[in-house]
Amino acid sequence: MATLSQWVEGARPRTLPAAVAPVLVGTGAAYALDRADSGLALLALLVSLTLQVGVNYANDYSDGIRGTDRERVGPVRLVGQGLARPDNVKLAAMLCFASAALFGLALVALSGAFVMLLVGAASIAAAWYYTGGKKPYGYSGLGEVFVFVFFGLVATLGTTYTQAGTLSISSIVGAVGVGAIASAILVANNLRDIPSDTSYGKGTLAVRLGATRTRTLYAALLGVALACVLIVGVIHPSALVALLSFALALPLVRRVMGGAVGRDLVPVLSGTGRFELVYSTLLAIGLGAAHHLA
Repeated sequence: MATLSQWVEGARPRTLPAAVAPVLVGTGAAYALDRADSGLALLALLVSLTLQVGVNYANDYSDGIRGTDRERVGPVRLVGQGLARPDNVKLAAMLCFASAALFGLALVALSGAFVMLLVGAASIAAAWYYTGGKKPYGYSGLGEVFVFVFFGLVATLGTTYTQAGTLSISSIVGAVGVGAIASAILVANNLRDIPSDTSYGKGTLAVRLGATRTRTLYAALLGVALACVLIVGVIHPSALVALLSFALALPLVRRVMGGAVGRDLVPVLSGTGRFELVYSTLLAIGLGAAHHLA
């Protein structure tokens, strides 16, 4: 039976910056529009966090029952390592999805953004079918697309829209930047797992591209995030403060492009998460400052 600490590790807390980042940037964009709402921002954060943890438990369950988690390097796998019963891990995922739905309903009711009901339902379905179901799209090289769309565009723009009732160019470009970094986290994860994923027939994008092109993709995604800061900076110069975050990104790119494999890529995963959090925090501060400087 898994201990509490193993359940916590199984939730993969190092991935949580990917849930916090879009809410920060989305709220910063709403603040630049002079329509930020801290209560709605908190609800959006709760939706994002519970959805992220739900995805992690769902992946643990689905990969575990397929046997693709038995020989991986990285965090605890509750099912793959036989630490918890599969049905209990599945239940944990469903409870997280149910919590995300309840927080989402409250967010929609208070904001009046009823179109987000459909978006929220699509987000939960996408979270489950990433590695769940008969034909999981995560096994078909589409995982990075899911992360970019739902933990980049949807989460960021949904946060802005529920607070401001509209979107801005800055929110859209910021969402692209956040999505690019979130996707880079998954790219690094799948780069590390190429040997085991290949042996178990899991056709991730990294498996399909091969190690060399996957490394290039990682660097390119961080390059997209850099371009997004520069574009937002043209509109709101104060947003250029987010360029400081790239002091954290450069060592990560060097390690990836230098040929790191296996356990040597684990620091890249946590480091990219930290970079995303600092990036989004600084970008949010820059967007918030734009409101005062206007």
